Amino acid sequence: MSICPKNKSSKARRDSRRANWKMSAPNLVKCSKCGALMMPHRVCKACGSYNKKEIISVED
Repeated sequence: MSICPKNKSSKARRDSRRANWKMSAPNLVKCSKCGALMMPHRVCKACGSYNKKEIISVED
């Protein structure tokens, strides 16, 4: 078996295959304690809470 492709792939076929490699915007939700936007299932950077419980102390 050969690793080399049998035929040349055109630039249009190559580029259309790579057309969907774009990044998506991060999904943000409101913090249940302070209302700041944060990534889901992570500690809030504004108030330091997760699931309405204070996990880390944040200096103001």
